[in-house]
Amino acid sequence: MMRKTFGVGAGLAVIVALVGCQSAANPAPSGGAVADPSSAPLAAHGVEKSSAGANPGHAGKGTPLTAEPGHSLAAFAEGCFWGSENTFRHVKGVTATAVGYTGGHTENPTYETVCSHTTGHAETVLVEFDPKVVSYKELVRVFYKTHDPTTKNRQGPDVGDQYRSAIFTFDDEQKATAAAVIAEEQPKLAKPITTEVSPIPRFYMAEDYHQQYDEKTGKESCPLPLRN
Repeated sequence: MMRKTFGVGAGLAVIVALVGCQSAANPAPSGGAVADPSSAPLAAHGVEKSSAGANPGHAGKGTPLTAEPGHSLAAFAEGCFWGSENTFRHVKGVTATAVGYTGGHTENPTYETVCSHTTGHAETVLVEFDPKVVSYKELVRVFYKTHDPTTKNRQGPDVGDQYRSAIFTFDDEQKATAAAVIAEEQPKLAKPITTEVSPIPRFYMAEDYHQQYDEKTGKESCPLPLRN
């Protein structure tokens, strides 16, 4: 079963979200729940491959993050990390992205355990960027253009704390910038922004089949990508 799209009825949405988590966590051959997306053709159905790399900050399983000289790091959680990564991979100035888990209280999380909603981790995209080309403030604005920050622990049919809106900051300057953009965005919205802003704890790379998922499968996952 492939990842969900918007427009599903409220009752069915919860079922689809839960089943989607379970099947995606355990890819199966064609006779099972879902085929391994890593075997799917690149750029099928019009989803182009980005020139961005796939090793931001030399990320690993909770290892220290270090950007390339002259680059900076950012981390955003806005629901399904498949579509979120695809969005940021197409922003000019982004040099590398990867998806993973952060913001939780357990070590070495897996997609299956994160889907159980017991680890506290959020599906997160880690972004390495060149601040001479794109500013951190511009990236935060992209973040707010591509998801609903007013629905706590939910994006469309995806329900649970792993889908919460969150900005994980790397320094006080990023914290201040995030607060400034939230102040800009709140008057545009009828409901309060629920985005959590906190220093990034350890970041755990997600399983290989999640990385650059939309490019591998030719799909556009929610939250839908913003071409920039």
